[in-house]
Amino acid sequence: MYARLDELRSTTRRALRTVRAAGASGTHQARSERDSFATLYENRIAQLDAAEDRLCFGRIDLEQGERHHIGRIGLSDEAQRQLLVDWRAPAARPFYQATPVDRQGAVLRRHITTTGRTVTHVEDDVLDLEQVRASGRPALSGEGALLAAMTAGRTGRMGDIVSTIQAEQDRVIRSELPGVLVVQGGPGTGKTAVALHRAAYLLYTYRDRLERSGVLLVGPSNVFLRYIEQVLPSLGETGVVTTTMGDLLPDVRTSRHDDPAVAAVKGSADMVPVLRAAVESYQRVPPRDLEFTVRGVRLRLRARTVEHARAAARRGGPGHNRSRERFLLTLMDELARQLAHGLRMEFTSDTRLDLRGDLRDDRNVRRELNLLWLPLSPATLLERLLTDPQRLAAAAPDWSARDRALLIRDPGTGWSVEDVPLLDELAELIGDDDTGASQDQRAAAARRASELEHAKRVLEMGSMLPWMPSAEALASRWEETGPVLTVAERAQTDRTWAYGHIVVDEAQELAPMAWRALLRRCPKRSMTLVGDLAQAGTGTTAASWDEALAPYALRSWRLEELTVTYRTPAQIMRLAADVLAASGSRLEAPASVREGEWEPTAHRVPRIDGQSLCGLLRSELELLGDGRLAVVLPRPGSAATPLPAQLAADLAARLPGARVGVGADALDDPVAVLTVEDVKGLEFDAVVLCEPAALLDRGAGGWGDLYVALTRPTQRLRVVHTRPLPASLHRLAQRSR
Repeated sequence: MYARLDELRSTTRRALRTVRAAGASGTHQARSERDSFATLYENRIAQLDAAEDRLCFGRIDLEQGERHHIGRIGLSDEAQRQLLVDWRAPAARPFYQATPVDRQGAVLRRHITTTGRTVTHVEDDVLDLEQVRASGRPALSGEGALLAAMTAGRTGRMGDIVSTIQAEQDRVIRSELPGVLVVQGGPGTGKTAVALHRAAYLLYTYRDRLERSGVLLVGPSNVFLRYIEQVLPSLGETGVVTTTMGDLLPDVRTSRHDDPAVAAVKGSADMVPVLRAAVESYQRVPPRDLEFTVRGVRLRLRARTVEHARAAARRGGPGHNRSRERFLLTLMDELARQLAHGLRMEFTSDTRLDLRGDLRDDRNVRRELNLLWLPLSPATLLERLLTDPQRLAAAAPDWSARDRALLIRDPGTGWSVEDVPLLDELAELIGDDDTGASQDQRAAAARRASELEHAKRVLEMGSMLPWMPSAEALASRWEETGPVLTVAERAQTDRTWAYGHIVVDEAQELAPMAWRALLRRCPKRSMTLVGDLAQAGTGTTAASWDEALAPYALRSWRLEELTVTYRTPAQIMRLAADVLAASGSRLEAPASVREGEWEPTAHRVPRIDGQSLCGLLRSELELLGDGRLAVVLPRPGSAATPLPAQLAADLAARLPGARVGVGADALDDPVAVLTVEDVKGLEFDAVVLCEPAALLDRGAGGWGDLYVALTRPTQRLRVVHTRPLPASLHRLAQRSR
């Protein structure tokens, strides 16, 4: 198999060199063909290179005597005999889903572990029902390989689980594309890994539907995106757009969060009428009739005429800026009729254009009409709304003074993550100026038809290559912006892009305004929503997924639950289950598949700083080996703990030789100092949790934060505190030292 991989890689690299050697000369068509083939070859090389590690990791033996090897990609020899089945192919399904109860035609499943190109371990699952019944534990595929993966040292990056996917995870990954799939799973159940593998599976299985529209994956933080960045490329997929809510818009980049009280107000659906009222406040009717003198003729624009024109423009839509043109033309035509009458001219289509020109040339007319309906931009309007108490009061007259006061901030503060959905909502309400839009659309349609025909000719030249995309997808690669842009790259620069599928991790955190922004990007409502209601850190999360999704007409959704935690040892999971029960949640903590070697412990210190923590961290680093340790702090603003950067600098000075990092850049360091907000979706060998009581100071959302923080380690948990421990951590209190 590796020999065939090397052969394909060499052949594709030779083809790429040949294309590049042709240079940039020739006709536009010739250059386009070279660029297109170069892009195709580069993508193929990336896929083949990504398959180098653990190329083949399994085998399934079927009752009829067939035998399939399972791997990261599909491989066939020159005679088209299958050597390796892609893990996403239907033929690979029994490798993941066969059980002694439902063997799916399989008699044996083999897990193959490799180091480089050498087989280092082989483990067979004989599909025997009696063995599973006797164990009394969850049925695990490749138990040895799975537990070895769980207990191995963390690297600071998430790896794929393609070789150890379990049956309940595989069922979710292979769920059909249409509709909304909700995946509810507790800590360590593999929700994030399932979401990423599902994105890769959907692009493989439904490529004809998704290659032109793409897949959007939304994560909770930039730290999280950095953590998962290697997974999809390792699965052979580079076309997924990954983002956070703070980076959703092409021209906005922010990771700063508002205080919880402010975030709750901004995230509420009550913001929609407020934003609409703010936009409409720039669509004015004058308090009295307007009078002008043009070419010696006295003109009068009646207030009721303006009111009727405004109503008609609002009905026409879409968007403030596009409606503005119709509004102004209506008023200009009214004034032009009066001007024609005063000049004793016939009012015809020809004279109308000349009269409009006279009106535009008049400074007073131009100024007064513009003031009735000013052009807007989302950023300018939101900045004015959030810095002007009078403007906000006019847009939200029914709000309490407290809620309005929460939104007011100093000019130039900069955008927060919670502002991004508001900017997106305003972009929908305001729209773009449509001057010349119809001409642009006609030109774009003609250009698209030409590029599509050209793409078909290109593909005819390379029809012998089975991994070629469709003509439509190839045309999209150079449509408007040139052949070098992929679908993902084009989607990232277009706010109005409609994705074929959206995957949301930590979906329980989304506020109503964030939901609205994401749903605009997926008109087909094809989504995978991954989360755990028990881990919500906002304090405003719904009690059930039905309650969370009903306001957005997402009623026809289906639920899958992941019930087994592979990451979190049973000792730590029991502690987390106590917190979950104390929070009042109706959810149950997942069952752990293994007992850990270390009991969680608590350590009371005089204060949370580098001096108090360095001794504990030294002992942890001795146990750590090549693994990763996280020091987890409450969200910023807690008086009980220092800021992450401050503590990281203090620890680095006291731990010579140990690399201590902070934020997203810390994932490559043995010790990372992070907030509880940063560690959502992440895992570490050991966690030192600081001041758990401070997490609960936030109210309802604090329970979710505490539950998250406790369940990040795969091996050891140490809790450091100055204040008494919460009652829910009574198991720790008994061992506190």
